[in-house]
Amino acid sequence: MEMRLQEEKESDVLQRLRRAEGQVRGLQRMVEGGRYCGDILQQITSVQRALRSVGEIITRNHLETCVTEALRSGDREAAEHTYDEIMNLLYKQLQ
Repeated sequence: MEMRLQEEKESDVLQRLRRAEGQVRGLQRMVEGGRYCGDILQQITSVQRALRSVGEIITRNHLETCVTEALRSGDREAAEHTYDEIMNLLYKQLQ
């Protein structure tokens, strides 16, 4: 199965990922430069927030497309598989 994002969502997600990538590179430079731990931790929090926001966009998209399709299809096996997938994804998010 492939991910289908609307064009504007895809552009937003890619922009956010590029920003997070830049933040990670900045983190590497901070560590290499011996920066203050508090500053590094603050930057780590920023990266985590950026990735969390991407995860929210992708999760919503997944629910609106793939999950909705599977549940509306009338295919009981596909629905069960989708429920299992959602439970696994939610469980991983809580860890």
